[in-house]
Amino acid sequence: MKKRKDVVYGIYNDEHDLLNAVRSAKDKGMEIMDVYSPFPVHGLDPILGLKESRLHIAGFFYGLVGTLTAFLGMTWIFTKDWPIIFGGKPYWAVPSFIPITFELTVLFAAIGMTISFYVVSGMGFGVDNFILDDRISDDKFCLAFDKDEVDASAAKDFLESTNVEEIHEKVVKA
Repeated sequence: MKKRKDVVYGIYNDEHDLLNAVRSAKDKGMEIMDVYSPFPVHGLDPILGLKESRLHIAGFFYGLVGTLTAFLGMTWIFTKDWPIIFGGKPYWAVPSFIPITFELTVLFAAIGMTISFYVVSGMGFGVDNFILDDRISDDKFCLAFDKDEVDASAAKDFLESTNVEEIHEKVVKA
């Protein structure tokens, strides 16, 4: 059974207004549920206290698996499985392995990081994520508070004290 979540959120037109509102909310000790924006906002992560992503570390290991798959696969194929001399080259011609090794490194890293990102973010197939406002993915910014964490009237008063465009309440499935 899905849990319901009561949310109070404000819509902003400018990322600078959003940054100022988030900074003010943190200074006042308000618990922010989430911040939504149509593009990455520079300086938002440190204000929210978010750590740097470890996706690049996973990407390195996915690339390493791709490199080993290509290099060891071609080594086995050309030395043990099907040893044919092509144009006078030796069986184990490492320079000729470089293009395929590079391509598989990039392919494994890209696919692995994409799958990891979707799994960690909870955006896989069959996942029904809630949307507070359709305009958030287009050109608006949003600062959201959970009513269980913050008093609704205090959240509304706070949002009104910032340069907010609209204030809404919504019940969503969490």
